[in-house]
Amino acid sequence: MSEQTTDTPLTGTLADLKTLVQGTPAAGEQAVTREAKRDEFGRSYATGRRKDAVARVWVKPGKGTIEINGKPVVKYFARPVLRMLLTQPFLVADRYQQFDVIATVVGGGLSGQAGAVRHGISRALTHYEPELRPILKKAGFLTRDPRVVERKKYGKAKARRSFQFSKR
Repeated sequence: MSEQTTDTPLTGTLADLKTLVQGTPAAGEQAVTREAKRDEFGRSYATGRRKDAVARVWVKPGKGTIEINGKPVVKYFARPVLRMLLTQPFLVADRYQQFDVIATVVGGGLSGQAGAVRHGISRALTHYEPELRPILKKAGFLTRDPRVVERKKYGKAKARRSFQFSKR
């Protein structure tokens, strides 16, 4: 038996992710030239989704302020982990504190909403600067997470759990 070691790039820190992403773009990405999509105010718009949450995100050059549903990000997402999710696309693309984000998000819980805003930020960044697409795609930020809650079935207590058995 030969022992093989597998280096998984998914285990590591954000710095490891940046070095992984900074490589060469995929072969299909080089052939396609995309142009920036901006409105008359210089903003780019995108929609992000995760679980039941839907986020509408506008990105424009600025000082790095993030506003969600009219509140600053510190008030809306009190947990630092959720705020870290929102800054990941900027850190990977080396655009930290260069863009202002205005987002409206509805549906789902806080975790799903943070994932939806991250997805929207990543898509809006690719609309603003199309050359960032290979970096964000390789990091996995442009892929919509397809996992959703399974529906409840009839004759069951929840989606799969049966009712408690009673012998008598």
